[in-house]
Amino acid sequence: MNRFSVLLLAAALASAANAQAEDAACATVKLGDPGWSDIAVTNGIASFLLEGLGYKVQTQILAVPIIFAGLQKGQVDAFLGNWMPAQQSNYDKFVASGEVDQLVENLGGTEYTLAVPAYVYEAGVKTFADLDAHADQFERKLYGIASGAPANESIKQMIAADEFGLGDWRLVESSEQAMLVQVGRAVKREQFVVFLGWTPHPMNVQYDMRYLKGGEQYFGASGQVNTLARKGYAEQCPNVGKLLSNLTFTQEMENAIMDQVLSKQASNDAAVKAWLKANPAVVATWLEGVSSRTGGDGLAAVNGKL
Repeated sequence: MNRFSVLLLAAALASAANAQAEDAACATVKLGDPGWSDIAVTNGIASFLLEGLGYKVQTQILAVPIIFAGLQKGQVDAFLGNWMPAQQSNYDKFVASGEVDQLVENLGGTEYTLAVPAYVYEAGVKTFADLDAHADQFERKLYGIASGAPANESIKQMIAADEFGLGDWRLVESSEQAMLVQVGRAVKREQFVVFLGWTPHPMNVQYDMRYLKGGEQYFGASGQVNTLARKGYAEQCPNVGKLLSNLTFTQEMENAIMDQVLSKQASNDAAVKAWLKANPAVVATWLEGVSSRTGGDGLAAVNGKL
């Protein structure tokens, strides 16, 4: 046997050993998804890369509290949407207590608080304390997202405590899409509307909107998004753990992909694939130190899928 054949045999044996050493539970990666547009993007990126590496991905649409409970119980492997400080109570209960692992901060400089259209802001509603003076124009309604979302719970706390004079206001809970439909209708008629806004999200491009100040006690100021994993997952599945730890994003990236989807120019999968194909240097950075599931070249495997 010549030297080249020996090297090939050694590589094949190493690959086989790596595949056998990996826990069988690592073959399928279970991702939590609250049904938000931004998480559809980040989960879409993670799923494309994982599938390119030879893994199966199961995306589970669940409310945020259920995702945290799933991480604790081992029913969810990873969650790329731990928005902070909006999810502080869940973070304290599960992550700070050591029951769930934090892998990486995947996005910084976020905002997540109540917002109004620019014409409402110019009419004098610039802080949380300004809302009640215009209660009749708002019909005493605050538009939130799906029931169980931590931001909705913060709004309920404000109402229960009559904070900012909001004790006789009502939270309207709905999906992200339904909330934005309501905002769009109000904007067309130049009616007053106050709603949950956040960055990154194409709403910041679609609408001339402003974020209200004064609610930092409930929503914090600037925040970040973390990637969480069930306890010990990165040790049990080090290859997947390495990829998830490498995955960091920018607001420009997420906004660009979401805009393609929400403007109906592309499906989420198509928009994610197009962005990855156009940004090979970023893909290469994400795949540093990551192999295919069978121990091969991770970047080559993903590029083959692209």
